[in-house]
Amino acid sequence: MSEPLPALPCYLNGEISTVRDAKVSVLDRGFIFGDGVYEVVPAYEGRPFRFDEHMARLDRSLGEMRIRNPLDRAGWRKVVEQLIAAYAQYAGKKPAETNQLVYLQVTRGVAMRDHVMPPDIEPTVFAMANRLYIYTPEERARGVSCVTADDFRWKKAHIKSLSLAGAVLSRQMSADVGGNETIMFRDGWLSEAAASNVWLVQGGKVLGPPKDNLVLEGIRYGLIEEICRKAGIPFELRPVSREEVLAADEIILSSATKEVVPCTVLDGQPVGNGRPGPIYERLFSGYQQAKHS
Repeated sequence: MSEPLPALPCYLNGEISTVRDAKVSVLDRGFIFGDGVYEVVPAYEGRPFRFDEHMARLDRSLGEMRIRNPLDRAGWRKVVEQLIAAYAQYAGKKPAETNQLVYLQVTRGVAMRDHVMPPDIEPTVFAMANRLYIYTPEERARGVSCVTADDFRWKKAHIKSLSLAGAVLSRQMSADVGGNETIMFRDGWLSEAAASNVWLVQGGKVLGPPKDNLVLEGIRYGLIEEICRKAGIPFELRPVSREEVLAADEIILSSATKEVVPCTVLDGQPVGNGRPGPIYERLFSGYQQAKHS
């Protein structure tokens, strides 16, 4: 028998409760169609990180899906801050003593099942807070293991959509062999990983795929470019071939949950010398500085 859900704090349509108690309609289009979008905002020591950038991407995703944004920027900030405080209370700590992830989700709303977008229905707003796991120094020193796969997802990957069957299936490929992430290629060109953006280092330069409809523009896209600029590390976005990835000096993953983490094993083979590289170390250091600036 599965363990009962924890009483994590959540927000649903204006009400703060817990994930045990909050309920949505079985005809919510998020449940029926995956018709909605989401964001994940990290909060370090009780402070939301890159909040405006996350809100800008939420606006872009909602616009692409033709869903009205139900809250303005101040309204979202209030929800996030309420949940940060509620989770700290749940954990028996002060907000400044916690690192959290705040998950935000907007669906088109509740209507009878029909593929056509119903007009003038009220979006469903759900959000919850949970602990943000921070990789230990020992885990970072080992790096993570990844596998490669063809990118079989849809061609609107730039939308942070609830329809995540492709990501679930691709991530399971690495889980099935004890790996941490699945790095995907579309027609031989790097796109992204199941739940991360992917960067490689060649001759001291950081390379990443261009921002287009085949890649979700992670908030760390802009952050890594900023860190590289401040550290004097060459940075370029361009199409990256599978062969370049397999021969990379370093491979680095980035996401809200991972921050930046080195991939040291790919398809069972060491990346570079099989240890985190010097560019990764500089990016990690810059990331920590950005968190506290």
